[in-house]
Order: sequence, then C-alpha cells, then structure tokens
Amino acid sequence: MFVSYAVIRMIVKQDSARIIGTGSYLPERVLTNADLEKLVETSDEWIYSRTGIKERRIARADEFTSDMGVHAAREALSAAGKSPEDIDLILVATITPDYMFPSTAALIQRELKAPQAAALDFQAACTGFLYGLLMAKGFIESGVYKNILLIASEKLSSFINYDDRNTCILFGDGACASVISDSGEGYAIREACLGADGEVAELLILPAGGCRNPASAQTVAANQHYISMEGKEVFKHAVRRMESAAKECLLKANMNEDQIDWLVPHQANERIIDAIAKRFGIDDSKVFKTVHKYGNTSASAVAIALDELIREKDIKTGENMLLVAFGAGFTWGATILTKL
Repeated sequence: MFVSYAVIRMIVKQDSARIIGTGSYLPERVLTNADLEKLVETSDEWIYSRTGIKERRIARADEFTSDMGVHAAREALSAAGKSPEDIDLILVATITPDYMFPSTAALIQRELKAPQAAALDFQAACTGFLYGLLMAKGFIESGVYKNILLIASEKLSSFINYDDRNTCILFGDGACASVISDSGEGYAIREACLGADGEVAELLILPAGGCRNPASAQTVAANQHYISMEGKEVFKHAVRRMESAAKECLLKANMNEDQIDWLVPHQANERIIDAIAKRFGIDDSKVFKTVHKYGNTSASAVAIALDELIREKDIKTGENMLLVAFGAGFTWGATILTKL
C-alpha cells in the first residue's frame, strides 16, 4: 500500500523527543592552578585572568572514558526511572575513546548490561553533545527508537602536554549522560542548528595517531600525540560561530532573545562565554557557568553544565534553555530545550 510523504509527516511525532533524565561524573582528583605552577611556567593569576579557570578534574591512571561514561549513564538512568534493558541505542560523543576500536559505546553497553541496545561512537569534538541531541531527536521522532542513552565522555588528560602552558591549563576530564525518550516529563528538544568548517581544521588538532600520521617513534618524539591549538584564532572563530548558530536557532524557533531563560554555553573560556552573553544581551545571572571548576571537558562540557543547572535551579514549566557550543573541526551548534 502506498503511503504519501504528507501522511508520513502526520504520523511522525513532531517535537516529541525530550530529555527525561541527566547524570554526570567528575573524577575525584582536582588539579588546581597552584598545582600547574609546579609543572609549567604559569601562575594562578595568569590562568584565571585569561580563562576564568581555577581548577579542573583529572581521571586516575586506571580510569578511562568508558568508566566515566558508565558512572554518568547510571545516574541518568536513575533520574529517568529507566533500566538498561529499556535502552534501544547508546550514542557516545568522544574524541578520547578507550580504543580506536571497539567503540567506547560497545564497552559501556557491556558494562551496563544492555545487550539489546545498538551502540555507536561519534565525534564532533566540543560540539559532540549537541550533534548527539539532534541525532537522538531524529531517531525518536521518526519512530525508529523509543529510548536513547546519549553519553559525552572525555579523558583529555591522556592527550595533554603538561609542558605546554597554552593547552595544559585549559582541559579536564569528565562525563555526562542523558536519557532521551518519546514520552515523559523533562525537557523538549526543539530547534537545533549545526555547522562545520573543515577549511581551518589544523587550528585545533591532534596531529598523530590516525592513518594520515600513524604512531611511530618519530611522532612520539615530536610530541604529535598531544593537542595542538592556535588559541587566538580559535577564540575568534568560537565567538563568531556560536553567535551565528544561536541566532539561527532562535530564528527557526520563532523566538527572540528575551525568551531565553538560561544560556548554557560550551565551557571553554570565561571570556568566550561573556562575549556570547554580551552579544545577546543576556544578564549574567541567566548564564550558567562551570568553567571555573572543571575547565574545558570537550563534548561533555555543555552537558555537565546542563546537568548541574537542572539539579541546582528550580526550572519552571515553559522556561527555555539555549545551549551553544564550538569545537575542533571546526564544528559548532546550538539547540533550544523547553521544560515540559
């Protein structure tokens, strides 16, 4: 029997995907600016004045991306009132997987004991969680899956050169997870806008370890397995791209800036966060920040901030949250969540 596209559109549940539970995990070890003063030529004043970061979390030597993801996933499942058996798909956003293969998602699936769930890793660097939200929204609203576990987990400390003061001060480890479903109380995933620009990929890169530049004695000696970043150029692109993504997202949602109750930006640098808030005229009291205590945890940064916002603030029905992020690739994106 032929079913027209218009009929299919009527059957699909538009804007039915919602986050019904979140959870996060931060390693116990705290690396302060004072600690970094002992490792590299820097100071607490220099770091804080330029980044807004006071400390960051560092995973144990025997604690990996999958381990942190499992901790966050269990919290999110508990908050959502779901069991691992309820999950149809596990999505993991990470640039620091346990292995090239198998996927970190498969390792998490094994540990959670959710063998009926499909499992997939993907990466969009610091924008990974927002890319994942749109992927999950598509799967849910098309009717392919009912319950999706989206995890963003990063052990960036494994790829940081602690002799490079331009990068070692910025990054930390951590994970966050969200259960996304087609029903239940939570936060509707509304409009989302994503983008990328590979023309400037080399401005923020891990130079070696892939097939283009495989691991060798030479790549190790040249410190090419550590993050390399042109900070000033990244800063300029980040502010411009996040602003444009946020504006596009608001336009698609037929909303204006004064309808945003909370801005949850990527937690990379307080200067970037403040620049975005200023361009949108958003009061500082509506901007949720965790960068001072966790630094930049890549894909999990905006997700950890969202989890803390939900847990710490009394979010009212109908309130809107604007999430915006920017990362290597370059990638960027924005999405709007509304409390149901």
